[in-house]
Amino acid sequence: MRKIAIAQLRRSQPGQPPSLGKLLAEFLDRLITLNYSPRSVECYYYDCLGFVQYLERRHAVGTAAALRQAHLYAWQQQIANGDKTRAGLPLKARAVNKKITSVRGFLRHLAAQGQVRKDYLEGLKRVIEPQTLPLGVVSHAKIRKIIARIERGQPDDYRDRTILELMYSSGLRADEVVRLDVRSVDFKNAVVTVLGKGKKERVVPIGRTALRCLETYVHAVRPFLLNGAEKNALFLNKTGGRLQQHTLRIIVHRHGDYLLPDDRITPHTFRRSCATELIRGGANLYHVKDLLGHESLETIKHYVKLTILDLKKTHAQCHPRERDE
Repeated sequence: MRKIAIAQLRRSQPGQPPSLGKLLAEFLDRLITLNYSPRSVECYYYDCLGFVQYLERRHAVGTAAALRQAHLYAWQQQIANGDKTRAGLPLKARAVNKKITSVRGFLRHLAAQGQVRKDYLEGLKRVIEPQTLPLGVVSHAKIRKIIARIERGQPDDYRDRTILELMYSSGLRADEVVRLDVRSVDFKNAVVTVLGKGKKERVVPIGRTALRCLETYVHAVRPFLLNGAEKNALFLNKTGGRLQQHTLRIIVHRHGDYLLPDDRITPHTFRRSCATELIRGGANLYHVKDLLGHESLETIKHYVKLTILDLKKTHAQCHPRERDE
């Protein structure tokens, strides 16, 4: 996130209590010192900034001392019923809960400093999310089609193919992929060391197909992309620098949308599809959790929900009537 955005929040009238904007800037600084990822800090920034701006515009609340429980109730009603998406639709329960989680974190920080009462946090309740099947999961057959149609004649094409194979094989996040260095890959043991959220390292396996692609890419393709600008990065852009997240998203969209225009293919699609296929194949949930770099099984519970195809297959195999002649 741009430093100037946080700096603008620091403005406060001399001799006056610190504004909520200044307190928010201090909260964001603390998240940075705690090694929160830039993406997470940015999410907290936008969610909490919307909260602070709402209080100022609708209730003339500019300081923590002026904040009351009623203001929190009103804000929660606003995001649940008043806020709209770009398409003009109400926010989904998951989006509402994301904002609530961010603001609760901000309020918890203020409560620890004695700026607000601790019981204010109890006033913000997460809404019930509908128990839907996981979105953004593409079948193995479709993933194969996406990867298979990528040409191998140009260095950047082979790089794209290697990236998709690695994300599908090892379930990596987009930011984890672009942060990989050449030394992150252990070809002998078929593993890669990943720097995940909170700058926590984990070692994950690489499948045989992805490993073959990586070996060819590193030894025969990457040298054509390397222009001396970046010596360490595993995946390079056309000028020899480290590949960036926004470029990775463009790459995935270009290859995925061409073949599957009705499916919104993102880098996270390959991560979700990897997890789903592993669980369908009988993988231990704890192993899948560790592969994805999650702290608890709660985070991957939505992958366990069965699709109708899974149910039909189980029904045909297990129901005694289905075995009758």
